[in-house]
Amino acid sequence: MPGTYSQILLHIVFSTKHREPWITAEVAERLYPYIGGIVRAEKGVLYDIGGVEDHVHMYLRWRPDAAVSDLMRTVKARSSKWVHDTFPELGAFAWQEGYSVFSVSKSQEGAVKAYIAGQHEHHKKEDFKSELLRMLRLHEIEFDERYVFD
Repeated sequence: MPGTYSQILLHIVFSTKHREPWITAEVAERLYPYIGGIVRAEKGVLYDIGGVEDHVHMYLRWRPDAAVSDLMRTVKARSSKWVHDTFPELGAFAWQEGYSVFSVSKSQEGAVKAYIAGQHEHHKKEDFKSELLRMLRLHEIEFDERYVFD
C-alpha cells in the first residue's frame, strides 16, 4: 500500500489554570480562530471549537505521524503567548498542565459538534468539574479524582 490513510477524530478538553474565568466573549472571539491556525500549522484540521470562561473543547482530525501531546504542548504554548501579547491585562493567564482527549466515531460527529455549540447553555446546569468527571466515566477512562484538577 503506497499511502497512509487515516481518520483520527478527537474531542479534546482543556482548562485555564485553576479554572480561572479568563476566556471572556471578547477573548474567545479572537482566541478560537488563533487556536485553529495553530492546529492547521501543525497539519491538523479543526472542525469545531468552543467553550466557556474556564475551558475549551476542540473537535479535530489529527494526523497519524504525530503525538497528540505534541499538538497540545504547541497549542497551549503559542496561544498562551498570544493571549499575553494581545491582552496585556491577562498577564496571569495560563492553561492547566493536562488535558483530556477522547476518540470520536465519524457517526458521532454531529453529536460532538452540537455538544460543543451548546456549551454556554450546558454550563448553566453543570460545572466544568462535573462535566469532565462525567466524560471520563462515560469513556471508561481510569483516573484518580485527586489528580484530575490542578
